[in-house]
Amino acid sequence: MGLAMSYLRVPSVLEGEADPGRIARRVFGDGGWRRRPAGEVLDLGGAWQPLHFLITGDPWDGRQPEADVVCGGRLLTEDGADELGMDVIYLAPDRVKPAADHLAGTPFGGIAGRFDPAAMDAAGVEGVGGLGGGALDRVLAPAYAALTRLFADAATEGQAIYKVMAEVR
Repeated sequence: MGLAMSYLRVPSVLEGEADPGRIARRVFGDGGWRRRPAGEVLDLGGAWQPLHFLITGDPWDGRQPEADVVCGGRLLTEDGADELGMDVIYLAPDRVKPAADHLAGTPFGGIAGRFDPAAMDAAGVEGVGGLGGGALDRVLAPAYAALTRLFADAATEGQAIYKVMAEVR
């Protein structure tokens, strides 16, 4: 059992609604959000925390804007995770743009040197062992490229990013 993370690009105002909490309940209230067009949704699965560590050098924290890529944002479901069955984290468009710029200006090769499964495991990074052999090239590099595209597209369109975290068995 572990945590998996997915991302969804959403306009900052959806059908006249501007409140991120209400948007989250509308969008994530049914299971259909995963069927959005390619490029609007990204599933990192259990690679989210290893990626956060590569990006920031820390299992949970880090400086903005790089920490905003994975762990940053406002938790919308503090009292509502049971209602939706997941935690939803909101990253406003004004924080998406600097994170997108950081990703665009930081090639994967610039962070890949932090990949040390033993050190990451000792630091408490979840999911490192589950990535399997060749994880850096097979899982993390493509996930980083997909995150870079997702954030760039959201920044270009002035969109917010909603991050969904749920337990997987």
